Amino acid sequence: MATESQPSRSKNPLKRGLAWMENLSEEAYAYLLLIPAFLVLAVIAFWPLWRTFKLSLYEDELFGAAKVGDFVGLQNYIDVLTNQNPLLARPLIDLTGGTPFFRQALLVTIAFAVISVVFETLIGFGQAYIMAKEYRGRRWVRVAIILPWAIPIVIQGMLFYLLFNPSVGFLSGPLQSIGVFGANPLTDSTDAFIITTVADIWKTSAFMALLILAGMQSIDKSLYDVAEVAGASPWQRFRHITLPLILPALLVAMLFRTIDAMRVYGIIEASGAGCGTVPSLSCLVVDTMFGSTQAYASAATVAFITAIIIGAAITVYLLALKFSSGGTHQ
Repeated sequence: MATESQPSRSKNPLKRGLAWMENLSEEAYAYLLLIPAFLVLAVIAFWPLWRTFKLSLYEDELFGAAKVGDFVGLQNYIDVLTNQNPLLARPLIDLTGGTPFFRQALLVTIAFAVISVVFETLIGFGQAYIMAKEYRGRRWVRVAIILPWAIPIVIQGMLFYLLFNPSVGFLSGPLQSIGVFGANPLTDSTDAFIITTVADIWKTSAFMALLILAGMQSIDKSLYDVAEVAGASPWQRFRHITLPLILPALLVAMLFRTIDAMRVYGIIEASGAGCGTVPSLSCLVVDTMFGSTQAYASAATVAFITAIIIGAAITVYLLALKFSSGGTHQ
């Protein structure tokens, strides 16, 4: 009797748990399923972010084995933002007329993100329209559009290095002859910035195109048929049907690309320009932490400021996404 009742008693907690889950609302059940993802996110994202912030609250110990010195609170942030940090206040390049290094890196990062995301969105729109049309050879056109995105960033950087290297590149001479670039564009800050931005646009426009294409293909085709019968022009169909319905997908694509562009580092180094020619916030973190100074606290400060800027950009996109979704539902 006891032996027969033991299995049923052992299953009682599981049955009670299943019954409890069945009684949950849809919203509570969704949050329950997200708990493992939140735990993983806390381990791989929030914990390192917290450790970075904690490290930024100490002073640099440039010659000690501990790498950080005494606790100084937010003084590192004040020094960085007011250009009082001796490691970050030096002018490094002439791209911004002798502006201190942190402001140079901030300006280059924001300019790179804005320019690349805007052009990638516009080009991605065009590529998505091409991929969405029905015609002979569409499969090969799609492969040609997506191929740059599949190329590793090191190979991509080498391609642009070979294109614009004055010794072996065939684009450096013609562009120099018409006054677009100087004698060695990879060592000139402005020219190298243009090259790295173009390289990024060339590679990641396909990413934008794929997400925009996914949004386009989710639109009910009957809406276009009705609009065409009603006499709507192609621009009116795009403005009143395509754009409002793909706006959430477009904002998500722009969010991903903005986050990635704000962390730009690999293409700068891989293209041969180098962080000394085209500084970015990520370049500044790497140079400060792993360079000759090994100033861990200053590097952590810049890293956390970068995270705050990216977080602000994410917030803006999420608010825009919420507003666009609400407008669509209305």
